[in-house]
Amino acid sequence: MILPLILVLASGMAHAVWSMFTKRSLNKSVFLWSIMMIPTVLLLPVLVVELSRESLTMPAYGLLIVSMGLQALYSWLLSQTYELGDLSQIYPIMRGTSTLLVPLIGVAFLGEKLSVYGWMGIGCMIVGFTILSGVGSWGRASASGAGVQGAKPILMALCVGLCTTSYVFVDKLNLQHISPLALLEVTNIGFVAGLTPALLASGGLRREWRVNRSTIMLGALLNPGSYLLFLFALEQAPMARLGPLREVGTVFAAFLGIWLLKEQQGMKRILCSIVIFGGILLIGMWG
Repeated sequence: MILPLILVLASGMAHAVWSMFTKRSLNKSVFLWSIMMIPTVLLLPVLVVELSRESLTMPAYGLLIVSMGLQALYSWLLSQTYELGDLSQIYPIMRGTSTLLVPLIGVAFLGEKLSVYGWMGIGCMIVGFTILSGVGSWGRASASGAGVQGAKPILMALCVGLCTTSYVFVDKLNLQHISPLALLEVTNIGFVAGLTPALLASGGLRREWRVNRSTIMLGALLNPGSYLLFLFALEQAPMARLGPLREVGTVFAAFLGIWLLKEQQGMKRILCSIVIFGGILLIGMWG
């Protein structure tokens, strides 16, 4: 379990860092399209070669198409969510939704199991995510008339989390037919396709590259790299454990939001991060 643990922790850190870059960008759709187009072009030969050598069944091709469709939806939802909310508010909801549902899907449909400590860890993480997201504050804002605006980023982040849960489940099945690197390219193509209409409508590609060239290049490494690390980990350990464990990125994102983006409620979010990390240890070590 040591190697999958390291891979998933690295995946969570990489995901939090490129998410911070996205939040700081000028146009979220253009930035995300840019960082994904680079690895999409580079990895295309890998996918072509593997598909030419492997004889996949029609259901296997169908699963790949479903994965691409989910990634397209995910990329659009992600760009819109980063336009609306703070990193330290929306990131816990996006990742927390997957943390709750992925283990339940793994147990219900893939025959995986969690111990009592694993379920306790999930409970700790859900409590931490809920407080960190400020759901209670949003409820008070609703009573004062500001609820609609406050609800929008939360609802969008929830949709991102549901989409993440769906594509992780589908990609777990896809790994039975295709290598992690080739599957990564399939998801890259879907991600880019989902953002292409917004890119064409914005006309901001040249400006985004002029202002954020360095973070685009680094994000082009961290974005697909984070999911590739997770796919490699999935080959070696059950999804019910690794899905929640990857959400250590929530802790990293909270610190990045407070430290670099100067977001508010720092002490509360740090304490919540400690609770979340406790849940991660329960799941990772004894789950």
